[in-house]
Amino acid sequence: MSRIEIINRLNERVSSVKDYVRDQGFNTEYCFFIDMRVPSGKNRFFVYNLEDDAIEMAGLVSHGKGSQNGSDELVFSNTPNSLCTSLGKYKLGKSYQGMFGLSYKLYGLDKTNSNAFERNVVLHSYTGVPKQEVYPATISVSEGCPVIAPDFLTQVKMYMDASDAPILLWIYY
Repeated sequence: MSRIEIINRLNERVSSVKDYVRDQGFNTEYCFFIDMRVPSGKNRFFVYNLEDDAIEMAGLVSHGKGSQNGSDELVFSNTPNSLCTSLGKYKLGKSYQGMFGLSYKLYGLDKTNSNAFERNVVLHSYTGVPKQEVYPATISVSEGCPVIAPDFLTQVKMYMDASDAPILLWIYY
C-alpha cells in the first residue's frame, strides 16, 4: 500500500470524525487512528492533529494473534478469547500499571468492539515492537491489544496527559 493510499484512507476517516468528537465530548484537537490494512511492519498508528489536519506522529502497532490462521488476511472479532483485534472507535480511558507497564483502558464504542473492556483489550507497549519500520518483515502480535513500542507510548502519553477530554482511538480496516 502506497503512502498516498494510506493518507487517502486516513483522510476519509478524519472528515467524518470531527463532528463525532465534538458531539460526544472527546478531545477536538487530537485523535488516534490505526489502519489495519497497512502491513504490521509499516507505521499504521497515527497521532492526528484535527485542527491542523496533519499527522503529528506515526508508529508501528501490533494486531491480534487470532489472525494467525494460515492466511494472509487479518481476522477481526469482538468475541471473548478470540485473541483478535476488534475494529471500531474506542474511548481511551485511565492509565494504570499493568503486566507490560503503563497501559490505557479501552472502551469500545461500536458493536464491533463493545466487549473490549471485558476482554481486557488495552493500549500498552512491548519491547518486542520495533521503534522504526521493518517492512517487509512483520512485528510481534498481541492477544487483541493495540501494542506499540515503549518510546512511542511515551510520546503518545504526552498527548493523553495534556488532554482534559478523552481522546478517541479509531481502529479500521
